[in-house]
Amino acid sequence: MAAKKKTWRITVAMQCKECGKTGYFTNINKATTPKLELKKYCNKDKKRTLHASREKLK
Repeated sequence: MAAKKKTWRITVAMQCKECGKTGYFTNINKATTPKLELKKYCNKDKKRTLHASREKLK
């Protein structure tokens, strides 16, 4: 019986800080990157806004 390999990479959703819309998904290394914030384009606001990582996916 083979042992399961422990994976540190997880898929997170990027959620807009202004409107709350989720528009981007990315993979991060959970051990080295606990929280990620990037400036991404928001279709609802029609401008670049700050997006934060959200771990729980629907």
